[in-house]
Amino acid sequence: MATETDDPCDYGAARARLLDEPGPAGSARRAALAALTDDWLAGLLTAAGAPAGVALVAVGGYGRGELSPRSDLDVLLLHDGPLDPALPERIWYPVWDTGTALDHSVRTPAEARAVAAADLKAQLGLLDARHVAGDPALTASLRSAVLADWRAAAPARLPELRELGRERAERHGELSFLLEPDLKEARGGLRDVVALNAIAATWLADAPRDGLDAAATRLADVRDALHLATGRATERLSLQDQDQVAERLGVLDADTLLRQVYEAARTIAYASDVTWRAVDRVLAARAGRGRRTSRLSFPFTGAGRGAGAVARGAVERRPLAEGVVEQDGEAVLAQGARPAADPVLPLRAAAAAAQNGLTISYSTVRRLASECRPLPVPWPDEAREQLVTLLGAGEACLPVWEALEAEGLITRLLPDWERVRCRPQRNAVHRWTVDRHLVETAVRAAAMTRRVARPDLLLVAALLHDLGKGWPGDHSEAGEVIVRDVAVRMGFDRESVETLAMLVRHHLTLVDTATRRDPDDPATVEAITKVVATLPQLELLHALTEADATATGPAAWSRWRASLVDGLAARAAAQLAGAYPSPAVGRGYPHPGEAAPTAEQERLAVEAARTGGPALSLLAQAEVAAQAGEAGLRPEPGLTGEAGLTGEAGLAAGRGRPGGGEPGTEPMGVRLTLAVPDQPGLLGTVAGVLALHRLTVRSAGLRELDPIGAGPVLLLSWTVAAEFGELPEAARLRADLRRALDGSLDVSRRLAERDAAAPRRRGIPTPPPLVAVAPAVASATATVLEVRAHDAPGLLHRIGRALDGAGVRVRTAHVSTLGADAVDSFYLTDDAGRPLTAQRAGEVAAAVRAALG
Repeated sequence: MATETDDPCDYGAARARLLDEPGPAGSARRAALAALTDDWLAGLLTAAGAPAGVALVAVGGYGRGELSPRSDLDVLLLHDGPLDPALPERIWYPVWDTGTALDHSVRTPAEARAVAAADLKAQLGLLDARHVAGDPALTASLRSAVLADWRAAAPARLPELRELGRERAERHGELSFLLEPDLKEARGGLRDVVALNAIAATWLADAPRDGLDAAATRLADVRDALHLATGRATERLSLQDQDQVAERLGVLDADTLLRQVYEAARTIAYASDVTWRAVDRVLAARAGRGRRTSRLSFPFTGAGRGAGAVARGAVERRPLAEGVVEQDGEAVLAQGARPAADPVLPLRAAAAAAQNGLTISYSTVRRLASECRPLPVPWPDEAREQLVTLLGAGEACLPVWEALEAEGLITRLLPDWERVRCRPQRNAVHRWTVDRHLVETAVRAAAMTRRVARPDLLLVAALLHDLGKGWPGDHSEAGEVIVRDVAVRMGFDRESVETLAMLVRHHLTLVDTATRRDPDDPATVEAITKVVATLPQLELLHALTEADATATGPAAWSRWRASLVDGLAARAAAQLAGAYPSPAVGRGYPHPGEAAPTAEQERLAVEAARTGGPALSLLAQAEVAAQAGEAGLRPEPGLTGEAGLTGEAGLAAGRGRPGGGEPGTEPMGVRLTLAVPDQPGLLGTVAGVLALHRLTVRSAGLRELDPIGAGPVLLLSWTVAAEFGELPEAARLRADLRRALDGSLDVSRRLAERDAAAPRRRGIPTPPPLVAVAPAVASATATVLEVRAHDAPGLLHRIGRALDGAGVRVRTAHVSTLGADAVDSFYLTDDAGRPLTAQRAGEVAAAVRAALG
C-alpha cells in the first residue's frame, strides 16, 4: 500500500517530526517509529513492482518493533522463486538515500533456514521476524519453520548462545559496574534480553519476568535519549554525554541516571543467571545426567515453588542447615521449613548455600522475601553468626548476595545499604559501585581471616567501611556514626562496637600515613599507635587496609604500597608489643583468668569423681544465665571474642559474640557441661562424640579439678548447637560418651564411615589453617598452641587426636567459632606438668598441621 511517505523526503520529515516534537516517548515512540517505517517500506515494495510470492520481513530489533532513533533497519526480502535482480535495488536505494543504516538480505525460505542453521546470530534475528509487506503467508511459513528449527536444535544451540554471552561479557564488562557502560553489549544489557527471549522460544525454560520488562524498557529509553543527545548510533553511555541524557529523560543528575541504569542491568543479569541454571538442569536431565523433568521447565511459578518442587520424578535432597537442603545444585527450603516463624532463615540459607558453593534458588529467595518477618533488634546471635559465615565464604558469597539483593532482602537486613546500592564512584581507580566494592572487600578479607583474632569483626568492617559514602561530608567520619548504630542493631557488645567504629573511621589512615609520611620519623609510628591501642586492633586495621585497596582496583595497590604499609604496621606492632604482650604470633587476645567453679560444675565434678564415669548437664542458654545470676556472677566483655560470665564460665557462653549476656540479645545453642575423670585423649574423644551427634561446637573451655581428692577430673564446658534437626537426648549422649571412653565405640571409625557414605559436595576455597606456638610470654606455666582454621565437622576431634598422639596434656583449652572460622587456644604441658621445650612444641604444631591437612 503506497502512502504519503513513499518519497524519501516525506519519510525523513515525518521521522524528524516524530523524534523532535513533543509527543509519545519510550516504548510508544519506538513502536510509532517502527509503524512509520513499515508504511514507508510497504510503499517502496509496491512502487518497485514486487510480484506475488515476495514479502518484506523485519528482523532483529526492527522485527520486535523496537526502533531507536539511530537504529539500523534489519530487513529480509523473502521470495519463493526466481526474482528480478533489479527489484531489491529499487527498494534499497531509496532507503540509502535517506542516510538510514540498512542491514539487508535477499533469500528464499530454504536459504534463510540454511543461513540460520549455520549462523547463530542470523537465527536469533529470524526469531523476531515480523511481516511488513507483500505475501503474509510466506512470512508466516518462514516464522513457523525457523521456530521449529530453533526448538529442535535447542540442546546444541543453547550452549553456543551462552558462550556468545560470555564472550560479550569479557569484551564489554558488566554494565551494572561501568562508568561508561555499553547499553547493548555489556553483561546485563539489551543483548541479554534478546537471549532470554530466545531461551523462552525453545519452550525449555523461561526467565523470571518480575521487573524484567521494566528493566529492558529503561535501558531502551536511555539508549533512545543517548541517540538523540549525540546524533549518533552509539551504545556507549560516555561520561560527557550523561548529563544531556539525564536532562532528556527528566532525571535529577548523571549519578541518578547511572543508578537507574545499574539497577536495570542487575535485574537483567540476575534473570539471566537464574534462567541459565534452569537451562542447565533441563539439558542435564535430557542427557541422562540429572533427574527426570517435564519438557516445560518453568521453575518460577506454581505449587511447591517455595521448596523448589518439580512437576514429576524423584527429587534428591541433601540437608545443609536447619530448614535448608540442596536440590539440583541449589539451596532450597526443606519441606518442613516455616519462614514466617524463622526470621533468621534467609541468612541461614544464604550462609549454607555459600559455604557449599551453591546459590539460593529463585523460588526459595522469593518465598523468603515474601514470608519472613524482619529480624528483631538487636539481632539474635545466630543471625550475626550466619552473616559472618556468609561473608567468610569468599567468592562463593557473591551469587548468593546477588540473589538476596534481587529480592530486597539486603536492604531489609541493612536499611543503610539503600544509600550505597548501585551508587557510582566517579573515580577511575574504582572498579565497582560503592555497594559492590563493599562486598568485594569482604570477599578479599575472607582470605585474611587467619591473620586476625577476630575474623568476625574484620568481615563486618569490610562490609560496612564505606557506608558513609551515601551521606554528605567525609565518608569515614559519617561511616563511623553509621556503623555504631548498625553494630548495635546487629547485637555486638560495646567493645566490639568501638573496634568496628575505629576500623571504619580509620580504614584509610594506615595507607595514607605510610605513603605520605617519613617512615623513619617516630611521629609516623605514633600517628598509628594513637589510633589503635592494641595489637589485635592493629592487625584488624592492617588486614582491612589491604582488603579495601585490593578490592578497589589494580591502581590502588602495588608492591610498593604494600611494602610501605607492611613496614609501618610492623613498626607500630613493635611499639605496641612493649606495652601489650600478646599470645600466639601477636594476634590473639589474652584469656581471662579462671574463676571459682560454679555449684553446678562442682556437683558434676564430684559425681564424676565418685562414679568414675562421665557426668553431664545440658541446659539452654537462658538456664545458664539464670544459674549464673543465682551464683552472683556477672557478664563481662570477653577479650577472647566469646561472650561469657567471669572466669571459666565465660569461655563458652554465647555464640561467638562478645557480651552475649547483654540485655536484649538471644544467645544461640545450649550449654553442655561435662565432668570426666582424667584420661588420655579425652578432648578428641568427646569432640568426636559431639560430631557423631551432629552437634557443632560454637565455643568450649576445659579445666582441671580435684573435688574430693581422688584424682583430677576434667571439666569441659561447651556451647553446642544442632547442625540441623533437634538436639539429641541427654541420656543417649551420655551413653555414647561412656562407650567412647571405655573403647566400645570407635569414634574415629564411625566418623570416617559416615563421611565416606555422604555424597561429595563441591567445596569452596578457604585460607589454609594456621597452627602457631605462642611466645613464651603467653603463659608462664604452659605452652600455648593457637589454631585458626575453617570450621568443619570433626575439626576439634582431629585436633584432639593429634594432641593425644603427640603425648602432651591439654591443661586448658579455649575454643571459639566465629562465623565459619575456628579460633582455638590450647595450653599444653608435658607429663610432669611443665611447659614444652621449643623443639617439642614445634613437633606438636607440625602434628596438628598434618591432622588438619
